[in-house]
Amino acid sequence: MAEVRPPGVAGSRRGRGRGGGPGPRRAPTWEVSDSDTEGAVPAAGERGAAAGERGAAARAPRPERVLRSLVVCVDPAVLEDAGADILMEALGALGCECRIEPQRLARSLQWSRGSPDPSAVPSEVPTEDGQELLLLLLEPQEFLLGVAQLTQVSGLPSSVPWISPENPSCPHLAVIGLDAYLWSPRPSAQQQLENPSVAQQEAAIGWPEVEEALVLLQLLADMDVLLVASWQELSQHVCALTKALAQRPSKQYRDTQAFAFCTAGRWASGQRVTRDGSGLQGVWWRQIRQFNRVSPAVAEAIVTAFPSPRLLQEALTACSSEQERLGLLADLPVNAQGGRPRRVGPDLSRRICLFLSTTNPDLLLDLGS
Repeated sequence: MAEVRPPGVAGSRRGRGRGGGPGPRRAPTWEVSDSDTEGAVPAAGERGAAAGERGAAARAPRPERVLRSLVVCVDPAVLEDAGADILMEALGALGCECRIEPQRLARSLQWSRGSPDPSAVPSEVPTEDGQELLLLLLEPQEFLLGVAQLTQVSGLPSSVPWISPENPSCPHLAVIGLDAYLWSPRPSAQQQLENPSVAQQEAAIGWPEVEEALVLLQLLADMDVLLVASWQELSQHVCALTKALAQRPSKQYRDTQAFAFCTAGRWASGQRVTRDGSGLQGVWWRQIRQFNRVSPAVAEAIVTAFPSPRLLQEALTACSSEQERLGLLADLPVNAQGGRPRRVGPDLSRRICLFLSTTNPDLLLDLGS
């Protein structure tokens, strides 16, 4: 049987002992000894496949590089507010490109990917559902008028503010200072005389109506509303959103890859598995080592008695009682070099038995953790 040992136990050691000073440290990886019948040198096909995987990993976009290629297009109307300088400084410090360009929606921000050609139009950055990403900035008065349109009709409204047939994109909304505006004094008598309908609508809206409108916007148009107290808070949100867009390609690439612990006929986190299945016993040994307080000698004893999980499952199924099943591995002898005879013990036997037989995903295996 293949002997799997942690680095430093077999053959040679990296670095010197305590008397000779510390040697160079390396990442903890598992190695297969030279006596392993599986062979220490992968086949040519495996080397080519592994090189292909490494090349694909190297081609995965790095968030820093994607961030430098992102372009945040800001509508010129945003700059009319004195607090817009805070937003522009934050975007400049972030490292992405910021362009002042008229947008389809006034007072809006749009994210796009830059192009090597300065004269080319940058491509839009879509959201997860494929729509372009827009952030529309609203004044509190404008947002409250939309709230009145949503909440002061019987039944569900037929249309949603800020969305028109000419512009089917569903923007994200950001309102600065809404809470302070709602707590401020209501329109004066002069303002009510100048625009009585608007003043009456604003006077009839409070936080209950705002919360109702937020729910309606989420249900009817899947529209998110960001309520911030200042331009500083808005800048933090915009920068966080830009960083998330830069990290999304690498996360999407990582999600398409196989899990690190899955074996695909090649390397599995340091354990080589060939196409004919050689090396799976080493993977089984490493899986047992993942349990708490399991030494290499204990894992070796279990793998020697049951070389595969299927064999252990069949033995557990053949047990006549629950007590026999939980204690199946308890009396297995452990070959502890230079120490007194040991056995696997009832605690680990119970944990491995439950791990292979339970149907409860929330079961706590280790009572001592």
